[in-house]
Amino acid sequence: MKKLIYALLPILFILGSCEKYLDVNKNIDAPDYVEGYLYLANITQQYQGIYWDIRAIGPLTQMMGTTSTFFVPFANHYYASGRDEGGEMWRVVYWNQGMNLENLINQSMDAEDWTLAGIGYAMKAFSWDMLTKIHGEVPMEDAFVPGLLSHDYDYQKDVYAQVREWAYTAIELLERPDDHNYGTKISDNDFIYHGDKAKWIKFAYAVIVRNLASLTNKTDFAGAYAEELITAAGKSFQSPDDDATVEVAGGSQSAPYSGYNNFWGTARSNLTYSYFQHEYAVQVFTGTVPEYDESTGDKIRLDQNPYYPYKLAEKQIITDTLLDEPGHFDPRVAVKLATTSNPTFLNLDDTDNVKSYQYYGGGFTGTVGPIGQAPSYYGRNIASTVTGTVHDGIGRWIYRDDAPYILTTYAELQFCLAEAYWKLDRPSEAFDAFKKGVVADMATTARYIYPGREGSATGGDKITRNLFNTLSSEYVNGPYVNGLTDFTLSHIMMQKWVALYPWGAPEAWVDMRKYHYDIDYTGEYPSNGNGWIQALVEQKPDSDPSKVYQGFYLRPAQVEGRKGSYDVRNEGSPSYRLRPRFNSEYMWNLPALETLKPIPGTADNYQTSIPWFAYPQEMPQ
Repeated sequence: MKKLIYALLPILFILGSCEKYLDVNKNIDAPDYVEGYLYLANITQQYQGIYWDIRAIGPLTQMMGTTSTFFVPFANHYYASGRDEGGEMWRVVYWNQGMNLENLINQSMDAEDWTLAGIGYAMKAFSWDMLTKIHGEVPMEDAFVPGLLSHDYDYQKDVYAQVREWAYTAIELLERPDDHNYGTKISDNDFIYHGDKAKWIKFAYAVIVRNLASLTNKTDFAGAYAEELITAAGKSFQSPDDDATVEVAGGSQSAPYSGYNNFWGTARSNLTYSYFQHEYAVQVFTGTVPEYDESTGDKIRLDQNPYYPYKLAEKQIITDTLLDEPGHFDPRVAVKLATTSNPTFLNLDDTDNVKSYQYYGGGFTGTVGPIGQAPSYYGRNIASTVTGTVHDGIGRWIYRDDAPYILTTYAELQFCLAEAYWKLDRPSEAFDAFKKGVVADMATTARYIYPGREGSATGGDKITRNLFNTLSSEYVNGPYVNGLTDFTLSHIMMQKWVALYPWGAPEAWVDMRKYHYDIDYTGEYPSNGNGWIQALVEQKPDSDPSKVYQGFYLRPAQVEGRKGSYDVRNEGSPSYRLRPRFNSEYMWNLPALETLKPIPGTADNYQTSIPWFAYPQEMPQ
């Protein structure tokens, strides 16, 4: 009966009332069969789990800071034993989707419902791709074998290959002729593409692109993976209209269940004021990455600008917002970042007004940053509220109660393609994909703008969609995109980081790990004594032309604001993976964890074990 309970509980949880569905069971005492399409709504909605785990992964990418007791360990690249934070995607794959997804696929295959089976395989490929990128080695072959009380782990290289096989299976099934009359069974329960087979095929190719894009720093990327990535990208998303998102009903406090609202919306209080934009995000978005004195690691103070009193790095990769010239202002800052400026939403269509906003970011574990205090994601220096004359309403941008969950976008794929072309030494094609990526992210960003009400401090975005589009056109035609003359890998990867902010933090973390956080080391990959020691991480200075993420420094990097250290159990290393979910693996599956190499899953520093995708060659034994 365990298997049957696994399949049923998440369905009843999402649908809320089971009265309508009691008649689908043949066994009056317990459920023994659910029609395939009835699994679909629940499976798609479980992708909210990504947003759960971004509270752990966001701080690892310096997109977020946090004061939450449960997530501070992740900001410090350490693992707090005995807790399940950072294990939600583990739960999604093995439990929330779990047997529901397996049953959907198997029953659909038996019934020759090729469309439904293809959708199932596409989602399975997407979920497992994210799972292994976050956690590394995972139980795959043993995952859903009835009767097993322990589950052996599969190594990431094998999981990667299986992900692509599932994606290609999805494509093959979706391309098969299917004369079954589904009516509205798929369209009403598919909250991603409403049964649009053509878009699901593109989505499956997108999974392949994302899977292969994590391998760009491998020595055999050009010969083994690049052409497959390029081919898949050509068959995947063709514009931002193909972006994969999960619809969210919303309803705020009037919703029959709080889960109808976006996990990051005000109604669910999951971001509150325990999470906030990191100072690095503010520096990137505003073009205020500072110059550090390489002899001392300190910033160079100028005191000429009361808002930003430090000497700026000569080369800003994304923008230089403090320079008031057309094309130098990236309007995404006014949407993706929060600001306490203009609390009553006045003159949202005025260029000078919007450009005057000031942005502040916090540290790793505190809201106070180097130049001010980071606001909440809703734009105030207090925890969110939805009552009173001043409140946050239903949120803003993708932090709204009714905002969809973003899974992947055309913009992201274009940056993956640009990086692949760059690695193949095809810079003109890389530049073309890069420009398409920036334009696409502008379109995706604009789609979710909902301006606040003029004169009323009750939440919303602080720019109109019309002004955003005008400024984005200026920016694209300016010196940082179309007019760029010194195009580098940094431009590709940092624009991708901006495009992923913050919904795509898991993929941004993939990129940062495959480039080893810009750690300065010799040989194939960093290690103790070669890139870090117990209390110091050696990172490339911004003057190093091989540095990918300009201005990015880990906590023990010994530059101003980064002179801390990691827990001694990290042995000096930053985190390279999240540990498996405690309540399944560390409670019930320890023997399997103990066999993992090169670092056992039971070791104090298992979170520092470098995953296969980040090794230039194969994993050491």
